[in-house]
Amino acid sequence: MHKYLAKSNPEETIQEHTDNLLKNYQRLKKLYPAVEIDWYLLELVCLLHDLGKMNLLFQTKLGNASGKGKEIPHGYLSVAFVPDSKLEEMGYSEDEIKVVYQAIARHHERKYDFSDSEWKKEIIKLEEQWAGFIYSQLGENAEYSSEVEMLYFYPGSRIFEGNSAADAETFKKYVLLKGLLNRIDFAASGGIDVELENDFLMDSMEVQLAHFKAENPEADWNALQKYMMQHQNENIVVIAETGMGKTEAGLLWLGNNKGFFTLPLRAAINAIYERITKNIVTTNQAERVGLLHSETYSQYLLHEGNAEMDIDEYYTRTRQMSLPITICTLDQLFDFVFRYAGFEHKLATLSYSKVIIDEIQMYSPDLLAYLILGLSYIDKFGGKFCIMTATLPGIVTDLLLENGVDFVQPEDKFVSSRIRHSMEMVHTEIESEFIKPFFNNNRILVICNTISKAKKIYSELKEHFQGEEIHLIHSQFIKKDRSAKEDAIFKDGQKDSKKKCIWVATQVVEASLDIDFDLLFTELSDVNGLFQRMGRCYRNRRLDVDTNVYVFDGGAKVCSGVGIDNFIDKLIFENSKTILNEHAGVLTEEKKMELVEQVYSTEALSGSKFYKELIRTINYVKAFESYLMNKADVRRRFRNINSVSVIPEEVWQDNAEEINSYFVTLRKTSKEISTKEKIIARTNLAEFMVSIPDYLYKKGESVVREINRYESVIEFKCGYSSDVGVFMR
Repeated sequence: MHKYLAKSNPEETIQEHTDNLLKNYQRLKKLYPAVEIDWYLLELVCLLHDLGKMNLLFQTKLGNASGKGKEIPHGYLSVAFVPDSKLEEMGYSEDEIKVVYQAIARHHERKYDFSDSEWKKEIIKLEEQWAGFIYSQLGENAEYSSEVEMLYFYPGSRIFEGNSAADAETFKKYVLLKGLLNRIDFAASGGIDVELENDFLMDSMEVQLAHFKAENPEADWNALQKYMMQHQNENIVVIAETGMGKTEAGLLWLGNNKGFFTLPLRAAINAIYERITKNIVTTNQAERVGLLHSETYSQYLLHEGNAEMDIDEYYTRTRQMSLPITICTLDQLFDFVFRYAGFEHKLATLSYSKVIIDEIQMYSPDLLAYLILGLSYIDKFGGKFCIMTATLPGIVTDLLLENGVDFVQPEDKFVSSRIRHSMEMVHTEIESEFIKPFFNNNRILVICNTISKAKKIYSELKEHFQGEEIHLIHSQFIKKDRSAKEDAIFKDGQKDSKKKCIWVATQVVEASLDIDFDLLFTELSDVNGLFQRMGRCYRNRRLDVDTNVYVFDGGAKVCSGVGIDNFIDKLIFENSKTILNEHAGVLTEEKKMELVEQVYSTEALSGSKFYKELIRTINYVKAFESYLMNKADVRRRFRNINSVSVIPEEVWQDNAEEINSYFVTLRKTSKEISTKEKIIARTNLAEFMVSIPDYLYKKGESVVREINRYESVIEFKCGYSSDVGVFMR
């Protein structure tokens, strides 16, 4: 018998690699027996997927043989071993057998750049290797055929979603078979378990409740939390006021299942991860809870003191979706709606998972479109979801129903009767003169729609109150300064803080920052954004003053950031302005929810730019042909990236030595330095970067600084200070 390698570093034979797949296959079957998959076919594709690697050219590449010619990707050769006559005898249909061929051929997305005759020639050559290949696990499950049955497979064929119910069913079988093969194969190659069991969450929740009871014997789960626990097996949409314990409610709905917790912003994800790992799941976190966004590794570095944590393995488990609970951004999970080449493992995983969507009101129309489409796939494929939100745009439930999604909603909203806000409408543009008289021994938060407006108000207040604590926060600070500012506003924003200060901000404080100021002055954006902003003032206390929120509605003009080329929809702004002027004064939580439903109902929105973009995106993605896009394109499209990361010239000059030291590290080869050291250098380098919008970038001059063949950093010629951030000279 000849030794055939699956990989060379470290050396592993095809048989050893396949044994690892079978172990993971058994593990998946044991933990999630109810997955809607044909388990025999999944085992079959695990057995056969890499047999094509015995071809001479692949073995030559691994230094295990010598041969010349054009190498065909091994998946396309492994199809020679599908026992189609056996499958026919077992009663599998033509479509089901096609699915087996496709899952094997395409388990890696490789370029199809060979002719049919080149492919056929290589298949015939396999006969010689097959004669010397012995693997007892194969049993009756592999038969070599020198000619692949064209009815079932040829290299250019694909399985599409199609328009008929039969096509959709075949597509579903294909996505599950290929997706789970990918998950099992990735895990076997990465040396991790394909799934880790969630046998701890309900116990952890019980312990959490016991802690509450120790402080207050009367403590119990509230109405929202009980509702979620009683509806663990359903898709649900609930509206619940901020501060109702939505995180716990979501976890009680999740129970001892595999789950994903999605939130709009990285900062919110980091905060929930901290909370869950500190207070709820307090042991073995690296095998239980992960966080997934574009900066996962650097976030894990902060927790490395945790004795049982091997950070590289933890990172691999997280990236491969093996952990029982993953907290993530929408783009990490829902980009599968574009059905890019290689999307299947995500949707297959979601078919036996539960997804919690928190704070739906924060999403822009394009992300909302992806969310609605994603939920309709999850529902079709057997997964479950729950939407928890403080305010629910009516259009969301309408679109879910229109896309065939089943869900239940409780009769009532979960709201308390306490009153937190009383609002005065101010019929002018936002101005510092109005704000000045209110500053005495208190903490004031000013929120503007745009950075330029925030800078203007900040400089006027700073000038007027010299020597006082006046601060500015927005998105155009380098990461290092932004983080320091987030920490500072968090400290100043605690309700027992005695410090008198004014913070001027943009919508970066709308979500995720748990702060509680005494007075809020804000420009109007729309009702949804306004109520988010109100949550940063009197967050968890009852109203004890006449007015704690002042809203500038622009008077005869519009506020900054509103209009055709801007991010705030003019129609939604005008409707919000009208309705808020009718409801000035005391606002109950229930009233806020009603106003959002009115402004964001399907009727009120039709004709708005928001609505048009939402519907256009849904139709565009639905019409999109599967497998056309690659993952990088989807990433860009999904994150709607219209900005560039740069290091401002002044920052570069002030920190040249440190920046250059990271360049030196990143230029080293993988033999000289570990991946971890490189990631640490990248993370440290990112501390000096800031994301600036395209239009600003195009106005200025920049220099591209090469680090190595794959990486470079842009130095941008602009002014910068840690007080005001980026400014154009």
